Amino acid sequence: MTAGTERPIRRPVIPKGPATYRMPPNLADYEGVRKSFRWDEARRALSGLPGSRGLNIAYEAVDRHAAGSRAGREALRFIRADGSTRSLSYAELALQTGRFAAVLRDLGVGRGDRVFSLLGRSPELYVAVLGTFKNASVFCPLFSAFGPEPVRQRLHLGAGRVLVTTRALYRKKVAPIRDTLPDLRFILLADADGNPEPDTLDLAALLAQAPPDQDIVATQPEDMALLHFTSGTTGTPKGATHVHEAVVAHYATGLYALDLHPEDIYWCTADPGWVTGTSYGIIAPLVHGVTVVVDEEELDVDRWYRILAEQHVTIWYTAPTALRMLMKAGAERAAGHDLSALRFIASVGEPLNPEAVVWGQDVLGLPVHDNWWQTETGGIMIANFASMPIRPGSMGRPLPGIEAALVARDGQGKPLIENGAATLVTEPDVMGELALRPGWPSMFRGYLNEEERYRRCFAGGWYLTGDLAKRDDDGYFWFVGRGDDVIKSSGHLIGPFEVESCLMEHRSVAEAGVIGIPDPVAGEVVKAFVELRPGHEPSEELRLEIIGFARKRLGAAIAPRLVDFTTNLPKTRSGKILRRLLKARELGLPEGDLSTLEQAGPRP
Repeated sequence: MTAGTERPIRRPVIPKGPATYRMPPNLADYEGVRKSFRWDEARRALSGLPGSRGLNIAYEAVDRHAAGSRAGREALRFIRADGSTRSLSYAELALQTGRFAAVLRDLGVGRGDRVFSLLGRSPELYVAVLGTFKNASVFCPLFSAFGPEPVRQRLHLGAGRVLVTTRALYRKKVAPIRDTLPDLRFILLADADGNPEPDTLDLAALLAQAPPDQDIVATQPEDMALLHFTSGTTGTPKGATHVHEAVVAHYATGLYALDLHPEDIYWCTADPGWVTGTSYGIIAPLVHGVTVVVDEEELDVDRWYRILAEQHVTIWYTAPTALRMLMKAGAERAAGHDLSALRFIASVGEPLNPEAVVWGQDVLGLPVHDNWWQTETGGIMIANFASMPIRPGSMGRPLPGIEAALVARDGQGKPLIENGAATLVTEPDVMGELALRPGWPSMFRGYLNEEERYRRCFAGGWYLTGDLAKRDDDGYFWFVGRGDDVIKSSGHLIGPFEVESCLMEHRSVAEAGVIGIPDPVAGEVVKAFVELRPGHEPSEELRLEIIGFARKRLGAAIAPRLVDFTTNLPKTRSGKILRRLLKARELGLPEGDLSTLEQAGPRP
């Protein structure tokens, strides 16, 4: 929409469920904390390596707890396929991660060397991540559902020296390409069972032989710790680099955005191959000394409800895709499960449709708190906090220590930078490019071997996210879309997310994907592809009903003119709707190599 025809974004405030107030929120006084917050204070909440030897993520997440009163507390609780559990205490995790660091040293793997994983949610994955940090090496996770080419590409770009994986994944995805990876020296099999594949090593045997009591290698805050590949929407994967200093932001965002308290039972459903699965599936909760639930299986509606109930989960961090699947399954599937332990639910990965927030309140007894961040930001930047009312559809407000703004765009859709300064959008409900003032601890420090690409992310004193957003007059930010997703129709700029969210409010619609298609008069017109809820069948009558429903809520200029029914919206393996692929199919264009779309979009 153009500035002159803005439709103000206003959503009803969802009241909190009573369970939310069982303990005071960590961020009870948002305005007061924002005024007084300093990153140096967050750093002082951490210990630092003994002997003033620097800062290490693994020490803050594991060893400082293992050396104190939380040594016997469960750090990780793994749920097996049959529902049984196995656990590692903080003391046991410190022992195992120390052994993994010793294994790396014995192999001659040292400071700055890249250790990759191609694993599911197994204990070996968590031991490898933290053990790599202890050795001052750099960890890079790979999504276990990647095919051989995405695996090869990332190992090559990252100069991977070590890969931790399983026998099956090695045979299927690594062995065929190993000859093309001269830097890859060591393959550690998590399930070798004393009989590794040729030219691989038995990780369990190596761990059993390794001494556990070596000191953590000294690491400075700016030493590289993590390498996360993000594809954007096209082209070669970008390797975003993060440093040990990021743990300061993991601590602060876990405290404020996820409201972690010491006795929490925490469950993050993100796959460890993605940045969320590392930052908030491993680091942030362990830094706070909580118990982390890890489900070794994939999404199953009844299984997930059982886990929430039987494991007494108090904090649940999941994704809109998963929530939509639960919604589609029906509220009755939640019945009979005691979810009274839950006190906070948050969502990340893509924008959260308002309907999901309302569903959480109605079915789970708690609203779902959306938040926003990117692989490049390394941590949550904008959130709906436990102490504040939620405006469904909003990303929330910036974290303490984070300065967010909207940069105006010129007629070509580029950020408006004049004389080295950014022109900021100051009026409420006007679209601009979301920008952050650089300097927070988890900000990425570069794209691996691509300094110019990194430099272009900054202009006029801001980090430019590539996301379009609006801000209301109370300071809540509202996601509009990626710059290249926005639909231009008859002078209006239309964010597909807003249209998709509206369609999902219709009684028959389970999910929706929205694109713009060329039109000789309007430039583009809005077309929607919808998946129907069980019990609803496609018909011309229903098509017209959905179009009319959207027009009443959005207006004729924004509502879709065309609606197609589908049973299989194309998505990335992390669950995001591939609008570009929808558009390619609609226009009969080449769909391209889907391996470049594995992490499409900026949100983790």
